Amino acid sequence: MSTCMLFSKFPKDAYFAFKQVQHAFLRDDTCFFIQPEMPIHATRWCNLPVEFHPLPGEESSSGVSKNVLAYFSKSIKILCSSNGLALCSLASENGINIFIINPATQSCSPIPTHEHLQNNNCYDHNIGFVCDSDQNIMIYHFIDNLDEWCSDFDCKVYKEGVWKAKERFFTGARNLRFDMPVHHKGVIYIISDCSPYLTRNNPYFRPYIMSYNFEDGKSRLLRVPKEARKVTDSDQSICLVRLRKRVFTVWVLVKYETSLWKKILKIRVRAMGLLENDPSQIVVKNFIVLNGELLVFATEDKVYVYGLSDKRIHKFWNHEFEFNFLRFTPYKDTLCTCDMGTKNFSNY
Repeated sequence: MSTCMLFSKFPKDAYFAFKQVQHAFLRDDTCFFIQPEMPIHATRWCNLPVEFHPLPGEESSSGVSKNVLAYFSKSIKILCSSNGLALCSLASENGINIFIINPATQSCSPIPTHEHLQNNNCYDHNIGFVCDSDQNIMIYHFIDNLDEWCSDFDCKVYKEGVWKAKERFFTGARNLRFDMPVHHKGVIYIISDCSPYLTRNNPYFRPYIMSYNFEDGKSRLLRVPKEARKVTDSDQSICLVRLRKRVFTVWVLVKYETSLWKKILKIRVRAMGLLENDPSQIVVKNFIVLNGELLVFATEDKVYVYGLSDKRIHKFWNHEFEFNFLRFTPYKDTLCTCDMGTKNFSNY
């Protein structure tokens, strides 16, 4: 904005913003947020700090102002992010409010909530959204049918200002980890847990991944690699990361139809060159793969960015969180707009 009058108007020009979003859609995520995870049954999101960090090489091209981070730290929970927009929620005695924020333009668009969102304290792990290069926004919410005792989740999708019911999502007999979804070409992938609460003769005894196609509403089960049950190109596939006994193992899905995986990495945490007082006692609080190339994880004191291809630490820094679990949210700053009653987020 500190330039001539002509150029300073570009960020607010609709055509300029649209083209910037289209070009940005071809880029990878440039940064990410870190926020502590509250207990699943907590009714309010307490005032907790939010950290923002650019990825290696993106320090000069990505940023979020201090007042945005201060706003996020005031009872706001960042649920997920897509193409420069962040889906957030605010819980209070009066119910749940969800809204979309663009941290770069500091604009906010409230989203109407349906009855299942208002009556469910555990909504945040089952909700997400996707924004494409044309700035089309789709919010989805998977709803557990507790009263029917079945493996199907109702699916509601918010598009063009309306919530609509879709085909049910078949999840199998295991509990799914809705807090760590992967989106790829209009399909969402969610991994199950691996707790031993099923008998061996149960067809869902071993952990698996379920996919759901938002276009046709079809569910599909993917088997995980045999080695991963004890618990290619990133643009063309998805990856699976397991942390067990302080060992990271990473696979890439090679053939979708046959659930064929290829192992690309297996390494002990203490062999990754971490700067810890006692590498043999490292506790990893959480991890995420960004842009198909970088494994980002947090220990009790630090956050590390590890390259999956070159197998080296690219960056690290200290964090101030004392919580047992941290939430990573990938992000890239764009001028993406929301055409749903946009207003300045500071007045929300």
